[in-house]
Amino acid sequence: MIRTENLTKVYNGKAAVDGLDLEVGEGEIFGFLGPNGAGKSTTILMLTGMIEPTGGRCLVDGIEVAKDPLKVKEIIGYLPEDVGFYGNMTGEQNLDYFARFYGMGAKERKERIAELLELVRLDGVTQKAGEYSRGMKQRLGLAQALINDPKVLFLDEPTANLDPEGVREYRDLVERLAGEGKTIFVSSHILSEVREVCRTVGLLAKGRLVAQGTLDEVARTLASPDGDAVRIVVETRERLPEIEDPEVISVERNGSRAIVRAKADIRDRLAETLFEQGVHVRELRVEEPDIEDVFMAAYRR
Repeated sequence: MIRTENLTKVYNGKAAVDGLDLEVGEGEIFGFLGPNGAGKSTTILMLTGMIEPTGGRCLVDGIEVAKDPLKVKEIIGYLPEDVGFYGNMTGEQNLDYFARFYGMGAKERKERIAELLELVRLDGVTQKAGEYSRGMKQRLGLAQALINDPKVLFLDEPTANLDPEGVREYRDLVERLAGEGKTIFVSSHILSEVREVCRTVGLLAKGRLVAQGTLDEVARTLASPDGDAVRIVVETRERLPEIEDPEVISVERNGSRAIVRAKADIRDRLAETLFEQGVHVRELRVEEPDIEDVFMAAYRR
């Protein structure tokens, strides 16, 4: 549903986004992770047709964004990091104004707006948007992003101004929208938030894609110099014999305990070999890296 090919954006001779190749499937909740200044918002601005790439291209549902930005805007919704509204109008009036850009009739606009205001818990609010709290503006921004019932939803730091209850409601809403088949692209520098809702992630650093996959796959790739190497913890009752297997990269031994780095998960073969040698296995497991530590180390690098 979303694809970039060598996508590049250069400002004053410096690449904010540098040769980005990215794919997001239909119906995915994709987390776009990276520290502040990594190029996340610049990427979203190109994907939503707000700015043009310096090089490469990006496509949404097969539409090349730079060539047909208005067509893309018909099928996407966008919640920017700093959402803004006309302060002298109510939330309902703001949404009615934006809905007119999609050619919606008066009856359709009224029904859709009522539905969305209830969805984001702003129904019955009559004060002007200029008097809204930051959290209320964020919720109204989400309603605006959904006004055209988009196929693809781009959310830039969507929980930045929400209280804990609002964050929980946001998570429930994202799951519900994904269940309807929408593709959701969440950009954030907060790993814990992405972990709660996203099924796949991409890590961006200095404009380059460092890794992409599930959170566990990305963490394993970042944690290991061999990329997909699997770390297996082995502990036996007796002294651990020599471990020989064509998939083994290295073995760190300590008496009856070892950490085996292998090209694949070879626990079944290890268990069988140790059993044949009469060795009693006390522990045999894949050691998963601590995701928070791995990502923080990648950010620092």
